[in-house]
Amino acid sequence: MTSQTLIATAALFGMLAVIFGAFGAHTLKKTLSKEQLQSFEVGVKYQMYHAIVLLVLGFGQGPKSSAIYWCFVFGIILFSFSIYGLVLSDAKGKKLKFLGPITPLGGLLLVTGWFLLLFNAF
Repeated sequence: MTSQTLIATAALFGMLAVIFGAFGAHTLKKTLSKEQLQSFEVGVKYQMYHAIVLLVLGFGQGPKSSAIYWCFVFGIILFSFSIYGLVLSDAKGKKLKFLGPITPLGGLLLVTGWFLLLFNAF
């Protein structure tokens, strides 16, 4: 995986996390319940955490493993974006229940990415 790819992906996910965080704090705050807003914020936090990890890896502070990259990319998409979809659809009264099982798959990919990072450290 190239440094440019890692940095560009980190920048994209980081930028979107800031946008989604602001959207949640200012726009959705008026329409979501406290629990829904907390769930939305979990998605934003995990997205940002993993964007930062990708950025650090892009700046050469760790392995440039494509397996780690793809675990984090698909993990963010499946974990955070399924949470966004679940919360927003629930707020509209038409919860997309099929997204429920997708969230833990994303979490498993994130954990796998961290395991691979640990494994590559040794």
